[in-house]
Amino acid sequence: MTDTAPELTAGDTAPGFTLQGSDGAPVSLADYAGRKAIVYFYPAAFTPGCTTEACDFRDSLASLGGAGYTVIGVSGDDVPTLARFAEEDAAGITLVSDPDHSVARAWGALGEKTVNGETMVGALRATFVIDEQGRVSHAEYRVDANGHVRRLRELLGA
Repeated sequence: MTDTAPELTAGDTAPGFTLQGSDGAPVSLADYAGRKAIVYFYPAAFTPGCTTEACDFRDSLASLGGAGYTVIGVSGDDVPTLARFAEEDAAGITLVSDPDHSVARAWGALGEKTVNGETMVGALRATFVIDEQGRVSHAEYRVDANGHVRRLRELLGA
């Protein structure tokens, strides 16, 4: 296995981070202090599940924003890849690069998974709802990209 942190649960303080955004500027979780946010981790831009999830978040930004939520997507992709992904599939979502997976590790979103019958350690699809005090109000690991955003919107009343 790997040196991953335990999974976060409701009530935990969200681990802070400052990562490079798709536009090259630093993005910090502290930038969202006092506001609600959805932080989601995804394995890789332009893969089928990640594209489905990003498009669902993109298409739900108005309702999520209307309920007071900002969406932040985190992956190990480099900044140029994230810039293309933002332009093609994830417009309006703040995308940040976690190339060494240190933030994913701190959030418990790096772990063992099976892909095409092969077990490996890698980025897990996980979603966290952060409240205005910087605490996790909802955490979901090993998310199924299909229908995930719809279920999340129902949960949040967004």
